[in-house]
Amino acid sequence: MASTIALRRVALNAWRSSRCFHASTRSFIKVGDKLPNLDVLVENSPGNKVNLSEAIKGKALIIGVPAAFSPSCSNSHVPGYINHKNLKSAGDVFVVAVNDPFVTKAWADALDPTGSSGIRFLGDPTAKFTEALDLAFDGAAIFGGPRSKRYALEIEDGKVKALHVEPDNTGLDVSAAEKVLG
Repeated sequence: MASTIALRRVALNAWRSSRCFHASTRSFIKVGDKLPNLDVLVENSPGNKVNLSEAIKGKALIIGVPAAFSPSCSNSHVPGYINHKNLKSAGDVFVVAVNDPFVTKAWADALDPTGSSGIRFLGDPTAKFTEALDLAFDGAAIFGGPRSKRYALEIEDGKVKALHVEPDNTGLDVSAAEKVLG
């Protein structure tokens, strides 16, 4: 019996030492990082792909939201940017939601019917862009699947200049227009 236990220990330890990876957690995108080069975001229709690493030249703002048409996103967060006096100084502005392009188009039409703000509403239907930023959370209990944390990324020349990520994923404080745009 003792020899069986010893053999099991040797076999288990040999298996453990042969693992070639580690399980450390990824970290959020950080200041100085480049945007991921992905063709997964969509605007208005599934065929209209947008790659933000290619689309952004100069200054930009990416606003991440947990869900189109959710109360905080529709009543406070995005309207705060649409109506902010300093919006134009932010450069190109994008709202990214883990939704399909039909939902984000309908949401854009509801929040900014004339498009006068210049904000572009993008869907991240597979959450691949959001996951590449490591800004996804498990929203299955409320939203049915992975969702984006609420955030605002200030971009300059394709790199993150500043990031404002809500510590509780969905609250509205550090990513609010008043705090980001001044």
